[in-house]
Amino acid sequence: MESRQHRRVSMHLPVRLRWTAPFGQKIELGETIDVSRGGLLVSTKESHSPGVTVWVTFPYDASLFDGQPEILARVARCDEMPEVLRATSPRERVQSERVPEQERAAKLDQLALGISDVPATFAVAFHFDQQPHSSSNGNANRHEPERRGSMRRALAIPVRVHPARIPWFEEAMTIDISAKGMRFRSHREYDLGEHLKIKFEDASSAPWHGAGEILSEVVRVAPVPESAALDVSVRRVE
Repeated sequence: MESRQHRRVSMHLPVRLRWTAPFGQKIELGETIDVSRGGLLVSTKESHSPGVTVWVTFPYDASLFDGQPEILARVARCDEMPEVLRATSPRERVQSERVPEQERAAKLDQLALGISDVPATFAVAFHFDQQPHSSSNGNANRHEPERRGSMRRALAIPVRVHPARIPWFEEAMTIDISAKGMRFRSHREYDLGEHLKIKFEDASSAPWHGAGEILSEVVRVAPVPESAALDVSVRRVE
């Protein structure tokens, strides 16, 4: 019996995956097998452990430099792909499709920008993480009024974070941002009241104004269920 909350549809479109590894962030390009409102089934070359946080760009356009939204998701399961579903190579699959020449050329350009000829080995299911309700204060209590002085919005962008007195940074991803604060997912432990320096990887499109590193203070640290990661909330120090 089908136990999924949302009906899935067979669909083959490019997808980009971003996750945090021990030595920094990693990116993999894959292709969807089927999609639903609640998640994706993706063919990948790398194995992904259940419960790991991943940021998904879907559909992914390799010709665009920046500005494509990333959706917070979690690995639900990772299975070895049956041989019948494995493609001989992405380029051969594109060439065999009956599509107009212009569309075929665009797909080949995407392959040249990062998708290797190594066939996918795994079928990985990703479930989208549900964002807190807009009236929530971030503590999973929707009936408690918002305490923040400025409205926050869900936004996933890469940032570099390190304590004020330690130069070694971690690569993290934001979850939501307001004019005076942000929440990001981290694999380091930070203390309440600790001062952190935060730098956006793309300063030109940064949601906070200011050049270089921006000083902030940790105001909340919350564990992520079924994960070793932490959600860290900070406020800007003017």
